Amino acid sequence: MSASETAGARRIRQWFDLSPFNTHLGLRIERLENDRADVVMPFAASLPTLGDVVHGGAISALADTAATVCSWAGVDDPGDGRGATVALTVEFLAAARGRDLTATARVLRRGKSLCFSEVDVTEPGGGLVAKALVTYKLG
Repeated sequence: MSASETAGARRIRQWFDLSPFNTHLGLRIERLENDRADVVMPFAASLPTLGDVVHGGAISALADTAATVCSWAGVDDPGDGRGATVALTVEFLAAARGRDLTATARVLRRGKSLCFSEVDVTEPGGGLVAKALVTYKLG
């Protein structure tokens, strides 16, 4: 945590590790900056649909979580800390096979309470697995 982090970034770091769902998926914040976040989901035997292909729901959850983290990272006053995903669209571009995945979320636009983000989900080496657009409501 750096002195220049927003109150929202500090709040999301606290929430992140307390979330049972994040723990279940093994998610970790790799990078957190104003309006950007990288979240990693390590491959686990519980993630595939069949064989070693990671379930699309797990990939969607990773993208949604990264967008949530990204949305809070640029907030100076997190208020009561409540928020919710309003919309999530995921395009699956390639099968994710038995490897860790990284979701890189970037804010496209901030409104009064809505935050619009894009998320790239990649394999090691940068191969694009999925692309998501997420609308998140803060407060």
